Amino acid sequence: MLLVILGLFYLLAPAGVLWLCRKYKWAKSIGPILLLYFIGAILANLGFYPEPGSQMADDLLKMQTLFTNAMIPLAIPLMLFSFTYRKSETRDQLIAMVTGLFAVVIAVVAGYPIFGSHIPDAPRVAGMYTACLTGGTVNMASVSKSLGSPDTQFVLLNTCDMIVSFTYLVFIMAIGIKLARKFLPVKTLDEAHYDDAAVRAEMEKADENPYKGLTTKSGMQDTAHLMAATLIIVGLSAGIAFGLTKLLPGSFMMYFILAITTLSIAASFYKPLHDRKYGYDIGMYFIYVFSIVVASMANVRAMDFTGALWIIGFLFFMEIVSLIIQVLTAKIFKVDADTAVIASVTYINSPPFVPMIAASMRNSRVLMPGLSIGVIGYAVGNYLGVLIFQILS
Repeated sequence: MLLVILGLFYLLAPAGVLWLCRKYKWAKSIGPILLLYFIGAILANLGFYPEPGSQMADDLLKMQTLFTNAMIPLAIPLMLFSFTYRKSETRDQLIAMVTGLFAVVIAVVAGYPIFGSHIPDAPRVAGMYTACLTGGTVNMASVSKSLGSPDTQFVLLNTCDMIVSFTYLVFIMAIGIKLARKFLPVKTLDEAHYDDAAVRAEMEKADENPYKGLTTKSGMQDTAHLMAATLIIVGLSAGIAFGLTKLLPGSFMMYFILAITTLSIAASFYKPLHDRKYGYDIGMYFIYVFSIVVASMANVRAMDFTGALWIIGFLFFMEIVSLIIQVLTAKIFKVDADTAVIASVTYINSPPFVPMIAASMRNSRVLMPGLSIGVIGYAVGNYLGVLIFQILS
């Protein structure tokens, strides 16, 4: 009975947390993933679980492992189906997109000799952070699974990322935008043409319930089609990964995640699938479930905090250096300040933060380019994460 209750709790807790984030500003400021981490950590460390070594504890671990192993492969296709891959509308956007990826990779490789010897399992940490700083949490979780990272390691790395990335965001909003505009070209900001409504609409969209309408007939039909396509891709990817392990060195999970990513990107060009609603949001819900389950497996007393300060230092180094490289390359190629900054924020903080920064800039022109650049980051993050791990190993 306890396993059933916990299983239902894992599945339903994200819905409650999302409601809190829509209703209360304090919850929204913390964010759903961090709140779910707190809840999961409380479950793991305050005596709610059966005694270690008991049959019930073993069964609980099996259920938790099943949840964590299933959520990421299901989330990736759903989140990639709805993305639109457009050619950059302007030269500046294309350059910012390419140099942003380049900046993150160079920052990781440059920081590794400085911090790597102080961080346990450094190549895997570098690979996971490469995926995260070019894509987002889903990419870090995907690479974590593909490289066989312990769940406690993922929780530690993601917590450090939240701390450092929040600091980076505050810096950008406080002085980063002003500094970039002093150093780089500035396209005339005509207040008369600032589309405040467009930016507000994007920000309000983030406050709405994205699952509203999911239980309607059309919503259930879209969900059924999306899940069917997802299961087909997961099945095909498992077969591809199994075949590759017989032909090439490497783990099943690494090939499995990369195959899912590749097939999902290909499927996103199929219009009847691409136009289905709710795919991204359902995928994010799976990430939320993954977050609370993986946190609930992390006994703080058993976690290895060795090198945690070095990990935070490594992250600060990567984010600062990547921003400097982004700005310097923008100076060389004469990319305007706002485009360069929005590209950096998109990669490091992920696309959901783009409307907030566009509003801070009072520049609606960078709204869609920022979101489009983020799409590329989601798509290539898994590949870059595994590649950096292989290079540094």
